[in-house]
Parts: sequence; structure tokens; C-alpha cells
Amino acid sequence: MDNSRTEPPVIEVTGLRRHYGPAGPAGFDAVRGLDLTVRRGELFALLGTNGAGKTSTMELIEGLAAPTEGRIRVLGHDPYRERAAVRPRIGIMLQEGGFPSELTVAETGRAWAGMTTDARPVDEALDLVGLLHRRTVRVKQLSGGERRRLDLALALLGRPEVLFLDEPSTGLDPEARAATWRLVRELRAEGTTVLLTTHYLEEAEELADRLAIMHAGRIVTEGTVAEVIAGRPSRIAFELPERSGPFETVELPALPGAEVTAEGRRITVRTPTLQSTLTELLGWAARHEVPLGALDARSASLEEAFLAVAATPSTPEPTGAVR
Repeated sequence: MDNSRTEPPVIEVTGLRRHYGPAGPAGFDAVRGLDLTVRRGELFALLGTNGAGKTSTMELIEGLAAPTEGRIRVLGHDPYRERAAVRPRIGIMLQEGGFPSELTVAETGRAWAGMTTDARPVDEALDLVGLLHRRTVRVKQLSGGERRRLDLALALLGRPEVLFLDEPSTGLDPEARAATWRLVRELRAEGTTVLLTTHYLEEAEELADRLAIMHAGRIVTEGTVAEVIAGRPSRIAFELPERSGPFETVELPALPGAEVTAEGRRITVRTPTLQSTLTELLGWAARHEVPLGALDARSASLEEAFLAVAATPSTPEPTGAVR
């Protein structure tokens, strides 16, 4: 039995706002009434364009700042006002660690471990992220990807119940990225709850149990990858042969629910029913002996859903809104 669906959420956010600057039009709401829940053992990805409010949201949930308005609970506690109860049980990987450049990797780990409750051995944490062989190297000599792996190692020192990962793959080469994904999957399998922000949509597709896409401080869509892309049409593209003549003179079959556009002889069909539409098109082409050149059929993607959200105009706050 999956108890994670019956027990209280590990992360619960209600009506969250974060306002910068003075009250009123001169200020700015980075987070605008956000609701979010993450269950135990779940990996939840928070996506959005630059300026969507992801980092501001993460900082509030991590307890690094107080919200302007709203309620946050992490492991049943307010992460800002009850930080002493929350901090020993979470791990945070920020976008930039800001480590002293003259310390070695091992020295940096030992300094961090000294401020961590019941820290795992430093060499064990370094080994998890593939940095054990670099333990005697100064931080300033590490590559950008190696610094990101050091960030992750320090976030794992306290064996966190909840792990916050803010752009964990930035600067990693494909091999290091794949290794990081394997490690995150192992942590989740062991019961760690993960809240992840990333610009790599492939990363969210590979790792997330559920995800949300933010835009202008709000969550626009949320669910599993399949649920998020379910409302997006699939796409079929092909080229008509020259002998077919202009697109306007070609009588394509009836394609219920589909939208057909043309650019020269290149035809694009967007459809909510990929299989039946493709079957109808191929049957029509065979009956009329029309070869369909450069045929490409694909289901809707997370990228398409993301770009659709990003293109949505921002909705202004009503005049006199509470900040």
C-alpha cells in the first residue's frame, strides 16, 4: 500500500506571495498566490522561463526568506520561523555555492560537515558524486561542472529527508549529467523527497513523478508529464510531390478535429488523435498514389507545452490587490 498518498504532504504551500520593493505599482510580485504540494518520496519538478518565479519560490520553501503572504509547511513546520526544526532534515543545492576558493574539496566538505547534524563521512559524499579522486584539489581549480557536483555532495552530507535541487545539471557534461540522474533516482528510491528546478526539459521528463510550469509568478499547469502534455495536439508533417500541384488544389481526406497548414508543398497537420489521423492520411496517399515525402509524425512534447505556457500573456494584478 502506498502510504504517501494518505499521509500529510512533505511540502505544502498555500496562497504564497513574494513581493519586492514598495507596496503598490512601484513594487513587483515575483510569486503571486501559489499553491503546491509534494508527497513523501516524490520528485517534483518546478519549471518556468527566466523570471517566472521559480528561484523565489524555492527560496521561500527552503526557509531562506519569509513570504509576503501565504502558508508554507515543510515536514510539518514553517521553514522560516521554525528553521531549527527543519534545517537538519533538508539538503539544499543552490544555483551557486560560493565556496572559499583556496580550500581543497575535502577541506570544504569537512567545514560543511562541521555545521551539519549527523553528517555522513565527507569521502562518502564525495564518492556519491564522483569527486573522491579530486579531494585534494583546491576549489578554484575545479571546472564548473565539478563545482556543481561539489554543491550536490554538500547538500547530501546530512542524509536529507527532503532535497532541494536548483538547476543541478548546469555546467555538467553528458556523462556527469547521466551520473547525477542515476544518483537522484537512487535517492528517491530510498525515500528522499526531491523538489527540483531545471531549464532542461529532458531532465524533468526523465526524473519527475509530477511537475508544474510557472509563468509570471503563478503555476499555469501541473501534473504528470503525460497529464501536462495531454491537452497539446500531436503533429504530422510531410511534403507533397511536385506533380500534385499547389496545396490549394489538393483534396486531402476529411481529418476531424485536425488543423492543416501549408508552406509551399510542406504540409503540417496538428491533431488530437495522432493514430487515427495518420492512418487516414496514409490510406488516402496509398489510394491516390501520392508519395508523402519527408514524413514526420510525433506526439505532443513537454517542450510544446512549456512554450505554449511561456507564450501566454501575463495577467495583471487587479488594482488595489493585497500584497
